[in-house]
Amino acid sequence: MTPEQKARVSIDALLVAAGWHVCGVADANIHASTGVAIREFPLNPGFGFADYLLYVNGKACGVIEAKKEGATLTGVEVQSGRYAQGLPAALPA
Repeated sequence: MTPEQKARVSIDALLVAAGWHVCGVADANIHASTGVAIREFPLNPGFGFADYLLYVNGKACGVIEAKKEGATLTGVEVQSGRYAQGLPAALPA
């Protein structure tokens, strides 16, 4: 298992323990639970993927960008801005 795969298993477990329903894009149901976290959510062309797109009550409300443990937030603001621009306009938010 790669370090990224191990991290994803850990993040998934933390989200589930916090009450989130975690799923992939192919089996996503934004109404499966009050909180749904969709792994590797595709953004608009040219913007890549969000590690997790979060839905609360069927509406997109946030994105999780996974980083290595101990990584600082310095420099991540550029990536966060890209998420705001890359989210598909049709998402219920």
